Amino acid sequence: MTESLLTIDDFSVVYDVDPPVAAVKNVTLDIQRGEIVGLAGESGSGKTTLAYGVQRLLKPPAVITSGSVTFHDASGEDIDVNTLDVEQMRRFRWDKISMVFQGAMNALNPVATIGAQLDDVFLVHRPEMDRAARRAAVVELLEIVKVGGQRVRSYPHELSGGMRQRVMIAMALALRPQLMVMDEPTTALDVLVQREILRQISQLRHEFGFSVVFITHDLPLLLEISDRIAIMREGRIVELATAEKIWSDPQHEYTQNLLRSFPRLTGEKGVVVR
Repeated sequence: MTESLLTIDDFSVVYDVDPPVAAVKNVTLDIQRGEIVGLAGESGSGKTTLAYGVQRLLKPPAVITSGSVTFHDASGEDIDVNTLDVEQMRRFRWDKISMVFQGAMNALNPVATIGAQLDDVFLVHRPEMDRAARRAAVVELLEIVKVGGQRVRSYPHELSGGMRQRVMIAMALALRPQLMVMDEPTTALDVLVQREILRQISQLRHEFGFSVVFITHDLPLLLEISDRIAIMREGRIVELATAEKIWSDPQHEYTQNLLRSFPRLTGEKGVVVR
């Protein structure tokens, strides 16, 4: 029996410019506890705006014009995210829902060590922890994501792109959130490092039980790792189904076109093989 973790209902976002741009249009989506949901679509389809909107990370001129976001906490409490004040929202983020931002591996502070930047998460969100406990937690995180505790004194420029991305995953995992939103987390990485990162995300999901919303334009990648996939086009979810169903029997013409747009390793030139 599935259990809902996050319910998005009739959610819309408009960029209040001249003329106004409807970026997300009446999206309804239910994220189940422990599953990986892929969010796919071309650039500008509204994927990132939706992810930012449900966490109230949007800035003007973006305006949420309709809809509700309900987080079903493991404690049994239903949290109406739209009604949280600034301080409640600060506590909610990273503790309940964390995010690996697009291009995040280049967002680390170049003049602070990896350990210091991870320590800041606990310093802000777990003020009751003493220095020794925070240090132990940081080392544990680096071990979990296979960067290694010995890297605690390293600076970002001393790490490869894949290792920096693992640090960002460690940061998102630090407070053991129930949902992790990942926006194009492997785009700038080569295919071998991508596979290592994806394998680790799946392992961590099984180990800690969190759900994942994985945002990318790379549909074949989502087919490999997702339980369900939502296809977005022009601000709407045009198809939502299991990864197996999306691959074997896509219903929407746009989904079919997305699948045809990726080259195959076999088959004659100019012929799409599915």
